[in-house]
Amino acid sequence: MKAHDDLYIDGAWRPAAGRDTIDVVNPADEQVIARVPAGTAEDVDAAVRAARAALPGWAATPPAERAARLGALRDVLVARGEEFAATVTAELGSPLAFSQAVHVGAPVAVAGSYAELAAEYDFEEKVGNSVVHHEPVGVVGAITPWNYPLHQIVAKVAPALAAGCTVVLKPAENTPLTARLFAAAVHEAGLPAGVFNLVTGLGPVAGQALAEHPEVDLVSFTGSTAVGRRIGALAGAAVKRVALELGGKSANVILPSADLAKAVGVGVANVMSNSGQTCSAWTRMLVHRDRYEEAVELAASAAAKYGERIGPVVSARQRDRVRGHIERGTAEGARLVAGGPDAPREKGWFVHPTVFADVTEDMAIAQEEIFGPVLSVLRYEDEDDALRIANGTVYGLAGAVWAAEESEAVAFARRMDTGQVDINGGRFNPLAPFGGYKQSGVGRELGRHGLTEYLQTKSLQF
Repeated sequence: MKAHDDLYIDGAWRPAAGRDTIDVVNPADEQVIARVPAGTAEDVDAAVRAARAALPGWAATPPAERAARLGALRDVLVARGEEFAATVTAELGSPLAFSQAVHVGAPVAVAGSYAELAAEYDFEEKVGNSVVHHEPVGVVGAITPWNYPLHQIVAKVAPALAAGCTVVLKPAENTPLTARLFAAAVHEAGLPAGVFNLVTGLGPVAGQALAEHPEVDLVSFTGSTAVGRRIGALAGAAVKRVALELGGKSANVILPSADLAKAVGVGVANVMSNSGQTCSAWTRMLVHRDRYEEAVELAASAAAKYGERIGPVVSARQRDRVRGHIERGTAEGARLVAGGPDAPREKGWFVHPTVFADVTEDMAIAQEEIFGPVLSVLRYEDEDDALRIANGTVYGLAGAVWAAEESEAVAFARRMDTGQVDINGGRFNPLAPFGGYKQSGVGRELGRHGLTEYLQTKSLQF
């Protein structure tokens, strides 16, 4: 167990202002593996002031040079990829192969995309007799979750830096070691002092101090909808901008013409990925009544194969929350066809890959974000019924549609109230905008749309 007592502020590691600490626990064996500072409002203030002081110089840095710095950061992420993967596995519980391929692979791609975009983005444009100038919004407070610790950091920090903003990062308390390693990578890449700052700590203390700090111009938050509302309220009091990527209850709509076996297999894999701890997971599978029982059997069989392949959930609290949802699903009358609430192992915060059949749209397991390896299979009568069910939650983050003809799937997807839809198993695209409708959030991440979140617009008339 390694104890850390410092934070990364103004280009250096310096002692935290307070003495309170946070234990970092390995979810697979419940052992404390590290201890980090629980940053205070004083620490946040120091970090924000460093970011504010660094802002004029970084904003004035030519985009090509900012791009070069981001390219250097991307190279460090690649060079230290094994270290990042091992760190994510230790504090999140993700299987090492998944950490290497997804938890490191995706952010490396995103960092590279912003290195390219910063170099080619047109920060000025001519509109009639005006020049429209896009400039950095200022100091960014980035508050990131634990489920994809490196990816979510890079998805906020990289576009902010590309835009010319400076950043103060407050990572999730469950996964601060990945954030510390990222700070070391920033330092190694040679970014100027104060451009990036790290304060570990608890949400109600460090997170709140960052969100309401008067020198923070934009708060970018990823996490639960409940906390997102709180962040929005704090930011709204000062009329500062927010970017919120929140919860989801995404629908995987399998139209009657689809390859059922493929659609079900990919759908189950999507839900079990990262132990179900993915905001965009397709946790509701919608199947036509004529093929419903066949789909249920396929889903149950597929889920059973994941028993030894997925890692634990992140904490005892999260494990208990997921098990509580499973118990509630059974109590509400859903049919348990795979998994269940009992503990699969004596040690570690593991949850059985679970599938429910006979789920109705009014059940809690069909409406609430569970954030665990739990799939609900719902039946529909026709396409209009499927669309009504798919759109029938407060969320709208992601989804999927399957059909024999791509045009059929696209036509259905266009009517879904959600920010991103995969057609017949479409691949992840780090350049495509990601974000939600309704209570799934405000704003977009990734690609050009992610960059514009960190820009403000000024027009000069001639």
